[in-house]
Amino acid sequence: MIDQKEDVQHKWNEDVIAIVTGTLLVAFGVTMYKHTTLATGGINGLALLLNYATPFGFGLLFFALNLPFYILAWVRLGPAFTIKTFAAVALVSALVPATSNWVSFTELNPYFGTVIGGILMGTGLLILFRHKSGLGGVNILAVFLQERFGIRAGYLQMGVDIAILIGAFFVLPFDKVLLSIGGAIVLNMVIAMNFRPGRYVGFSGAFIANKHPRKK
Repeated sequence: MIDQKEDVQHKWNEDVIAIVTGTLLVAFGVTMYKHTTLATGGINGLALLLNYATPFGFGLLFFALNLPFYILAWVRLGPAFTIKTFAAVALVSALVPATSNWVSFTELNPYFGTVIGGILMGTGLLILFRHKSGLGGVNILAVFLQERFGIRAGYLQMGVDIAILIGAFFVLPFDKVLLSIGGAIVLNMVIAMNFRPGRYVGFSGAFIANKHPRKK
């Protein structure tokens, strides 16, 4: 049976495809939230709130707010993680304004947008996490604590996200903040239920062992 602790490395082209795919999903989710004037947690949410309250665009704010976290990423998680995360942040910073030009909504129900947008962003982050990347900020801290101490990234980020969303009460209407908190819960439950150390490695190992048992 395959050792469940075995660290299977992705190829560089797989990482590239995953980063592009993950950032596209996140950018589309953020675009839906911008259209319905919702917030989310983490640096994404902080950038959205500042975007609503200041004349600065989301892309510039998101890129600038992430800059201090690269030091922690480089020291604690290594150059490879830092470079991939920097690339992912840069892509989201560019893709969100571009997606707003590529996609328009004549009607988007805010409840539907909350759920689907949260699922899109959560799935995008999940793809990035599984390729040892992230979107900076809280993601860097969450991945570091899961790798080092086994603390689930989704639960940690959920707590931080809700704390950040409290600040949304000073920027958005009450009903929009409630929807934003619901979206943050959806996003982080996607991550918490699917990003667990050893879950998929264990499944793959058991599947391969059953399909191809060793000869005695």
